[in-house]
Amino acid sequence: MRIDILTLFPDMCRAVFSESILGRAIAKGALEVYARDIRDYTLDKHNRVDDTPYGGGMGMLMQAQPVYDCFQALCRELGKKPHLIFLSPQGKTLTQARAKELSQMDSIAMLCGHYEGIDERVLEEIVDEELSIGDYVLTGGELPALVLTDCIARMVDGVLPNEEAFSQESHYNGLLEHPQYTKPFEWNGRTVPEVLISGHHANIERWKREQSLLRTLERRPDLLDCADLTKKDIEFLEKVKKS
Repeated sequence: MRIDILTLFPDMCRAVFSESILGRAIAKGALEVYARDIRDYTLDKHNRVDDTPYGGGMGMLMQAQPVYDCFQALCRELGKKPHLIFLSPQGKTLTQARAKELSQMDSIAMLCGHYEGIDERVLEEIVDEELSIGDYVLTGGELPALVLTDCIARMVDGVLPNEEAFSQESHYNGLLEHPQYTKPFEWNGRTVPEVLISGHHANIERWKREQSLLRTLERRPDLLDCADLTKKDIEFLEKVKKS
């Protein structure tokens, strides 16, 4: 899979995806991630990419021309138009389900706004989808783009050791993940649940499932409405609610 980030701050992005799991995945060829500098495509002799908004208002707006030319250069390089996502607080909220769908694509591009935003005309011309990582505003789209890159990339074949490395985590199957423990067995007077050292695989798996259900009920009960629950799960939750 290839991901291209169109940004005014490419080094900010490269510093993140050159490290840790993403960095190793890129190094071994399981993933391609690039940051493309929008400033390289401005026609302004002073290298400006922004100007004042029509109708007045605070701040500056990124101009259509450099954004458009940057994206067209990417399309020519790829020989096709990649699915372009604009990271915006006005977009649909990112979910694990949408990230999973995006991870199945061959090529994705992400457009990062800055200042007060981007000229609406170029967004209408080239953007396929707007996504938000939450109901709050940041100074630019770089951090959301990196969040989305990380979220998508970890589900791409070869990035993590196997599917279980991400399929058991919070939100993947509609529930929050169960609590986890490592050595030592006792720390600060707190011990690991006995079932986890019992060696009884079926009991361990049921404990994990019940803890996942409990944690979701306590912290994000809204998720249960859409979760894929078994008859045993429903019975367990009803028993908990009555206790």
